[in-house]
Amino acid sequence: MIPEPYPRKLPQAILFDWDNTLVDSWRVAYDSINVARRSLELPEMTVDEFWSKPHHSMRDAAKDLFGEYYEEGERIFYESVLQLHLLELKMLEGADVLLETLKKRGIYLGVVSNKVGHLLRKEVSHLGWDNHFHKIIGARDTAEDKPSAIPVHAALKDSPIQASHDVWFVGDSIVDVYCARASGCVPVVVGTTGEASQQKDIILAKDCMGLAKLIKNL
Repeated sequence: MIPEPYPRKLPQAILFDWDNTLVDSWRVAYDSINVARRSLELPEMTVDEFWSKPHHSMRDAAKDLFGEYYEEGERIFYESVLQLHLLELKMLEGADVLLETLKKRGIYLGVVSNKVGHLLRKEVSHLGWDNHFHKIIGARDTAEDKPSAIPVHAALKDSPIQASHDVWFVGDSIVDVYCARASGCVPVVVGTTGEASQQKDIILAKDCMGLAKLIKNL
């Protein structure tokens, strides 16, 4: 399950994407995009269109989503997200087991997400997961967002661990794979249906429980 280029051993650190990797939250983003698009008299995005797009931060995606009125679109988007994101937040099956497993193994854990930082940290706290993560880095917390390597280095900054094959980057989207490669970390994909799962030289797990099982066997 671990491709040849990577060490077949427990990593020193694991950095997680957030949305659709540890939590089920895609519907909030999808609905909020369409709230903004309707307000701007743009056609609604379909579910298939939503999933076909790389999951960049809103800072990087707004012009594509909302055209010339991207600043107003972004403002409306975040108004909607603020109303919905905690009400509809759900941890993915097995995510709590996975995080507990990793904590017991003494692995340095962090989050690197393209969700804006202050909302991300509210969601982590809402689930009672603050004590699992050493660093929580969201969009706009650093000069650039994923797939840039800058947020990865920020997540490891106060640790003795350097971005390398001793660090796994776990996510669900192609942006996460690009980010892992840009920073020199090992790309780990959770989920077997998207573009990310078709890439070469990745560690692939069906879901959080599958990743927990892999960790237990190392």
